[in-house]
Amino acid sequence: MAETGSADSETAATFGTDASAAPGGGTATHTTVGVGGAAESTDMVLNIGPQHPSTHGVLRLRLVLDGERISRAEPVVGYMHRGAEKLFEVRDYRQIVVLANRHDWLSAFANELGVVLAVERMLGMEVPERAVWLRTLLAELNRVLNHLMFLGSYPLELGGLTPIFYAFTEREGLQRVLEEVSGGRMHYMFNRVGGLKEDLPAGWTGRARAAVAEARAGLPRLSELVLGNEVFQARTRGVGVLRPETARAYGVSGPIARASGVDFDLRRDEPYLAYGELADTLRVVTRTEGDCLARFEVLLDQTANALDLADACLDRLAELPPGPVNQRLPKVLKAPEGATYAWTENPLGVNGYYLVSKGEKTPHRLKLRSASFNNIQALRELLPGTLVADMVAILGSFFFVVGDIDK
Repeated sequence: MAETGSADSETAATFGTDASAAPGGGTATHTTVGVGGAAESTDMVLNIGPQHPSTHGVLRLRLVLDGERISRAEPVVGYMHRGAEKLFEVRDYRQIVVLANRHDWLSAFANELGVVLAVERMLGMEVPERAVWLRTLLAELNRVLNHLMFLGSYPLELGGLTPIFYAFTEREGLQRVLEEVSGGRMHYMFNRVGGLKEDLPAGWTGRARAAVAEARAGLPRLSELVLGNEVFQARTRGVGVLRPETARAYGVSGPIARASGVDFDLRRDEPYLAYGELADTLRVVTRTEGDCLARFEVLLDQTANALDLADACLDRLAELPPGPVNQRLPKVLKAPEGATYAWTENPLGVNGYYLVSKGEKTPHRLKLRSASFNNIQALRELLPGTLVADMVAILGSFFFVVGDIDK
């Protein structure tokens, strides 16, 4: 569980109150004084963090409580800030891929993909067809790995220990095939400007099919264990409802937005890679309830669809003749002067790179639009009015990685 710490004078100034120490690790703040000097109301400013209850990164929430109910909430970010966008500017187009795959450490392949697509667009470069289908396959396998982590860790945050063991069992098979093809378990570094690092090892597609089949067979077990639990249902149904207009106003995307009825997915609406040819297999999962339960259900259904997409990619790769998976590049790679924006449907939502070039071997500017940064801002409107007891359930259902927020 997250720690609580006493708020400082800065906290009091933020909310326009006078702070005084209170027992229990919070700060009692007297907001108004009534007739005869008696206090009409007493709020508590409470710090949650700076840490996440389930270690998805270092986040701090500054809450104002009215009894057991949250009246104000402010996500305080920046504890993990590494200045990735400035570091992009002093590294060449091959080196920035190393930085790009680390802000969301559960979506490394998808992160790499966005930046190489931006550079390729600047260069007007077409990558080989085999590389296009391989990228699509690996992006969907990475999506499954990301979602299985949250499908296991979210019940853990609500007190359910068993599901994370099932989720990690399914993850391990997929981790093995991704590690075999790329050499990395988390930071794959397999994308290159112009394609991929290298072709597949002999027999890899068969092992990938087996891993996909194994993960698909395990999903019903995970679903029954979690969604069939009445305690989980009671803790999540009707809790933390995110309205679609709020999601749109804050730029919320991905499974969280789709759980609120925002029917948007770049893979379908602005197809890239091979998604235009996978329209019959791609299914954009939505719900209308917008609560914690809906967000979990969307994530679960989207995982199943990602496995279907992976199978479709494997089928297509089996039909393709042998060929190159990358383009030959000059020794010094320079993008022409200009600007472009490339965005992808990452596992947690829309991930975009705005690239500005002055014709040099390093970007003049590379602005990252990360999914978690926008998604977490909606907590400012979502948490007020909810109970403190529901705060962890709501926070965990936002499926964020703090490195993706702080960049």
